[in-house]
Amino acid sequence: MQICMDWRSVKFDWNKARAFLVTAEEGSLSAAARALGMAQPTLGRQVDGLEQELGIVLFERVGRGLTLTPSGLELLDHVRAMGEAAGRVSLTALGQSQALEGTICISASETYASVLLPPIIKKLRAEEPGIQVEVVVSNHASDLRRREADIAIRNFRPTEPDLIARKVGDADAILYATPDYIASIGHPTKPYDLRHADFINMDHSGMMMKGLNTLGLGLTEANFPLLTESYIVMWELVRQGAGIGILDAYIGDAEPCVRRVLPDLEPIVFPIWLVAHRELTTNRRIRRVFDFLAQELRRDREDAPLALGS
Repeated sequence: MQICMDWRSVKFDWNKARAFLVTAEEGSLSAAARALGMAQPTLGRQVDGLEQELGIVLFERVGRGLTLTPSGLELLDHVRAMGEAAGRVSLTALGQSQALEGTICISASETYASVLLPPIIKKLRAEEPGIQVEVVVSNHASDLRRREADIAIRNFRPTEPDLIARKVGDADAILYATPDYIASIGHPTKPYDLRHADFINMDHSGMMMKGLNTLGLGLTEANFPLLTESYIVMWELVRQGAGIGILDAYIGDAEPCVRRVLPDLEPIVFPIWLVAHRELTTNRRIRRVFDFLAQELRRDREDAPLALGS
């Protein structure tokens, strides 16, 4: 099947096309909405709007996911190529800018966006009042090649050759719970003592359970009765005594309501990286913010920890 229409008569909206592209790549509206950092109903309206404008059906529902129709498959290659071209144009133009004033977009997870970034951004704005900052809060990696952000704080090193990265430190992931909860499970002293404890799960893949079991905990799916993809919600559940959670020790140790579970347990160490597109390194504003973030994030690791919430 071929899509036959006069493209000159179509009022093209790139936002709707991008919504279609990300939905096709993610496989569902919910996943695409998370990837784009927008509400699912808004994303759905954009996809519906594109279908109405083009007069074709792009997706069919299969269970909880979506599958592309033949028309959608044909359109996908064209939209993907347009996205890559638009991204290259945008990156090249932005990379040539020598203006220090303007907007910069920083992507970070919930905990880093709510705890680490605010004091750093306040200091940046004091030193560079001409720079406006947009913070994209996402627990998934933003696509820097598509300009979903200019700079990202990540816990893994990128492998894409067109991205640059600078390691700013390491973080220790530690188990935390309230004193009352620790008492309710018998004041455990060994990893295996936690085999009957409740943990707050952060993903559907089972990676958290596998990681903890490498430390000798012997956990099963029954140990994870609570699930959320939000670090803020997870931490509040921990603070309320609902179970055990895992968090960066820099943040967790500052919370007076909780204690380390098995303080002598070996932490799970993960890196902290600053990432940007290589094209943007010639941009004066982005280079300034990139270097500023690296300096302040390193300094944070040497200073007193910050609390998450109150």
